[in-house]
Amino acid sequence: VQLQAYGGGLVQAGGSLRLSCTALRTILSSNTMGWYRQAPGKQRELVATITSGGTTNYADFVKGRFTISRDNAKNTGYLQMNSLKPEDTAVYYCAKQTSLNGWLWGQGTQVTVSS
Repeated sequence: VQLQAYGGGLVQAGGSLRLSCTALRTILSSNTMGWYRQAPGKQRELVATITSGGTTNYADFVKGRFTISRDNAKNTGYLQMNSLKPEDTAVYYCAKQTSLNGWLWGQGTQVTVSS
């Protein structure tokens, strides 16, 4: 496992969680990293990305609620999730972009939001 996501859990609607992504045996600082999620029965979808320089991009459904960040010195990325909704329930994955269309995936962490 080169990327490990953790910090998921069960939270009530309106609550917050902070996910972390630790890179093991790989360097994260020079690459764009992203967070994706996959809900049961649905395709994996992009949540947010952040470039090595700190430029961020968000899916419309999380704008204003989620914040992606990174600490290159710690080789770690984060996803702060606020105002969580039941529809945010999914397994969240962090990933490192390795080429134009290539991503290195890590193990996911389950986020469950109760209504």
